[in-house]
Amino acid sequence: MSGGLDSSVAAALLVEQGYEVIGITIKTYNYEDVGGNIVNESNCCSIEGINDARRVCLQLGIPHYVVDFTVPFRKHIIDHFIDSYISGETPNPCVRCNRLIKWGEMLKKADALGATYVAMGHYARVRRSGDRYFITRGVDRSKDQSYALWTLTQDALARTLFPLGEYTKAEVRAIAERLGLSVARKGESFDLCFIPDNNYHRFLKEQQPELKDLEGGPIIFNGEVVGHHRGYPFYTVGQRRGLGISYRQPLYVLNVIPEENAVVVGTKDQLLHRGLIAHSVNLMKYAALPQPRRVMAKIRYKDPGAPAYAWTDEDRLYVEFLEPRRAITPGQSVVLYEGDDLIGGGVIAQWYDHSRLPDETAEVAAEIEDGNG
Repeated sequence: MSGGLDSSVAAALLVEQGYEVIGITIKTYNYEDVGGNIVNESNCCSIEGINDARRVCLQLGIPHYVVDFTVPFRKHIIDHFIDSYISGETPNPCVRCNRLIKWGEMLKKADALGATYVAMGHYARVRRSGDRYFITRGVDRSKDQSYALWTLTQDALARTLFPLGEYTKAEVRAIAERLGLSVARKGESFDLCFIPDNNYHRFLKEQQPELKDLEGGPIIFNGEVVGHHRGYPFYTVGQRRGLGISYRQPLYVLNVIPEENAVVVGTKDQLLHRGLIAHSVNLMKYAALPQPRRVMAKIRYKDPGAPAYAWTDEDRLYVEFLEPRRAITPGQSVVLYEGDDLIGGGVIAQWYDHSRLPDETAEVAAEIEDGNG
């Protein structure tokens, strides 16, 4: 329970349904470690959030515990976030947190308390087909958070409840008002919890002072140096603003090369790529994708998705789009859907431009080239 509206109503609905509910709020970081006095008290896991969660639990008549996950959160989320940027990637810490902290560590706590399930305030649903559990989007598509849930394992899904999956946000707020919950009119926060001011440049500089030694590396366009960057970790694929260079046409970040301390830029058309390879693959709806399967694939959180073929080969996921996609970014997640059902996903490792479809038939090739299907 973050102290927000959604997790509070999730707990309330479970109480109404007759479950024995325990409220858990997690402490994921120490303020002095992530920004000193820069604290957004409306953020998830803040002191205000903890107090709001406690008040809701008192209203619902259920026990409330605060558990300290600062050590695993630092190791698995914050340190990984920093290392990813230094490796030239653009990470998505919320995706990683869901698997390793909000479910991984929370399920351990559930076992210690003798709890059968963990429940979250996401607008999603868990379905089962045969022996496979998978997520399907909630009724309120405008609140869909499934993109960040693709890492959940079969064991975790089997023990997961999403009480809000059948409700819209407006209905959830109405339930909170009906029950008189203290958070009924509380707003939402969208910042990273451990970067309270949402300034990841400041955060990286404070966490890694040696980044100043990277300043002044080359910005390269078509093999020529056209400027110098302020540190390659502060650039991401697709970025246009803040490059610090002047050129006769708009330029975008195409690639970040840590080993050369270089940022490569190019035109908008050069951002387009046909396919991608992903690692850290997790599939839900199917155990594997040995043959190319038609899917909708999202390559970032706000991406509406695009038609593609996807298949797995050993520990890699290949995704080939019917039309080239813009700014395929290493470190971000590619997430696969069939309708509202989440198939699974992976972490983008690289893009490619020539077809890699195995056993490609003339029919499939023509369909991709024509953009039909």
